[in-house]
Amino acid sequence: MNKTTTVIKFQPVQIDPETVTDAPNVIVFPPLLFVGAVISGATLQFLWPIHPPAAMPARIIGAGLALTGIAMVISAKRSLRRAGTNVRPDKPTTAIVDGGPYRFTRNPIYLGASVAYLGVTLLLNAFWPIPALAPFFALLHWGVVHREEMYLEQKFNDAYLAYKNRVRRWL
Repeated sequence: MNKTTTVIKFQPVQIDPETVTDAPNVIVFPPLLFVGAVISGATLQFLWPIHPPAAMPARIIGAGLALTGIAMVISAKRSLRRAGTNVRPDKPTTAIVDGGPYRFTRNPIYLGASVAYLGVTLLLNAFWPIPALAPFFALLHWGVVHREEMYLEQKFNDAYLAYKNRVRRWL
């Protein structure tokens, strides 16, 4: 069965570059949030080591989650590149992509990175990186995802709203 991807292209208009930027204006580059969570979690784990009691089952589950998350990120990036739009949130979005993992979640890169992060945490049999992700995920949700969604609504109007109504934000 051949799945097709619907790509809605943005038609550029004359914009005064000194007054408007064509980007979602996120508060932080998203990979830095995951780096911050890793540093925080690793520091807490070093200072107060806590390990889940069932190490082997946790490691097996962790390996599966890590591989699933990495595969999701790779698939999402490929979908964006195939559609000819930017992957980075500080660059203009030129198309709404609803194929690949974007059929199931509007944020497969962030979701995949979070799943991979949790998987690696379990794989390493560590506890603290899991709660350390919470404040960084909150920043991701409110400071990145919501800003991206407002930007896409303004840029693509009804086309993005229709996509937003069809596909969940996370799961």
